[in-house]
Amino acid sequence: MFTRLIPHLAVQSIYEIDLDELKSRGVKGIITDLDNTLVGARDPIATPELVAWLDRVRDFGLEVVILSNNNMTRVSAFAKPIGIPFIHAARKPASKAFRKALEVLGLPAERTVVIGDQMLTDVLGGKRMGLYTILVVPIAPADEGVMTRVNRKIERFALARLRKKGLWPKEDNR
Repeated sequence: MFTRLIPHLAVQSIYEIDLDELKSRGVKGIITDLDNTLVGARDPIATPELVAWLDRVRDFGLEVVILSNNNMTRVSAFAKPIGIPFIHAARKPASKAFRKALEVLGLPAERTVVIGDQMLTDVLGGKRMGLYTILVVPIAPADEGVMTRVNRKIERFALARLRKKGLWPKEDNR
């Protein structure tokens, strides 16, 4: 039951993602979450390190779209200054949001990856659409909203079950 929550790849942060590997897989686009994936949930703008990473992503010929459950004010204030298209109030894991993100990118699912910090929204939604999913450790989990905290409790339960069945590494710090 919980196997749909297992990402294809789990890393500590976006900076550990091997862009050469993605390119060799034929990936052309990235759908990424915003809060606690790219920056902390309370960080209003991109860090210099993130801007440099996004420039590197673009240099690899990859297109990026932000797909966030957060509101228009938060997402647009973050995305517009760095020139990244975005979808706000996405209602992930709803398939409609991921379809819209694929339309923005102009790419099929098999050429696109999803990066996010939540198994119940980013990984589940991405896998339901046939996307390659990459789970990152949340940047600032103490700053999360009520619904995200509820999701984290469900994730901890799911991870315990997955570990018990040998489907998730015991040493992973999630």
